[in-house]
Amino acid sequence: MKLDLFDYKLPENLIAQTPLIERDKAKLLVLDKKSGEIKHDIFYNIINYINCNDVIVINESKVINARIFGKKEKTGAKIECFILEKKKNNNFIVLLRPSKRLKENDKVFIDENENIFFEVLEKLEEGRALINFNISAKKILEKYGRVPLPPYIKNRNFDSSFYQTVYAKKEGSVAAPTAGLHFTKELIRKLQDKGVYIAKVDLEIGLDTFKPIIEEDIKKHKIHTEKFSISESAVKSIINSKTNGGKVISVGTTTTRVLETIMTEHGVLKNCKGKTDLYIYPGYKFKIIDMLITNFHLPKSTLIVLVSAFAGRENILNAYKIAIENQYRFFSFGDCMLIK
Repeated sequence: MKLDLFDYKLPENLIAQTPLIERDKAKLLVLDKKSGEIKHDIFYNIINYINCNDVIVINESKVINARIFGKKEKTGAKIECFILEKKKNNNFIVLLRPSKRLKENDKVFIDENENIFFEVLEKLEEGRALINFNISAKKILEKYGRVPLPPYIKNRNFDSSFYQTVYAKKEGSVAAPTAGLHFTKELIRKLQDKGVYIAKVDLEIGLDTFKPIIEEDIKKHKIHTEKFSISESAVKSIINSKTNGGKVISVGTTTTRVLETIMTEHGVLKNCKGKTDLYIYPGYKFKIIDMLITNFHLPKSTLIVLVSAFAGRENILNAYKIAIENQYRFFSFGDCMLIK
């Protein structure tokens, strides 16, 4: 299947640069994946499309302050360090920019006065490296780290808490599960009062979630690997929902990959943790999710490919076309879709 089939033209002014102060007032495009019918609504009305005994599955991963700036020892060259993965002790896999200025054993000072630095242990591919912090990485990230934002968000003048879901709990992601940004605590309470189950999973979103597909044949693309876990209580909520005739509503592509990975690997939903590199593209047979809450995704990305697998490529591209015509806001801080 050709990559160009998942392309579309987006006016730059529709790339959302700031979050909505009232999260649940984002526009909501409701797409019926069987008929292709489209309705326009506001996110806080999503409760009208969800029934008693349905289950909403959310990713409770929290974005860490993964972006750090420092200066190379001796030369003073400015270096940006982006945390990707924790290894043993104080060792981390990171993305360094510009990586060409650094070699193994080089030190980068984050705070010279406090003698806080990291050392490059090994250079890896594509600007990545294995580094070691000389003090607790947690303390460094808390004091000097900044919340990472996608490269298409140019504005940085807002409260970084808006790039966290209201239910974010487990630190580990370097990007937010953005479909969940529209929920408020009050809306979640109203859903629970209606008899809707809320189940939580955890998937640590990596930087490669923004990596575009470059192969002409999308099937040749190798997707990134991410850590996930699901608790026994979440499994019980989902099973109870299904037993009572409810639907499984996945909030975001990350949650979708967790649930579908477990079903693919085990055939049943079970309490487990592991890593997933499940790549979902058209032709994939979904095993557990019935509805999907998702934002509007970048062209030629694994995310638009996933939602196309769920709703049909023609339906998705038509929905995006109509969203553009109606001035919907796109990407991380943008508006939302409910695919049912």
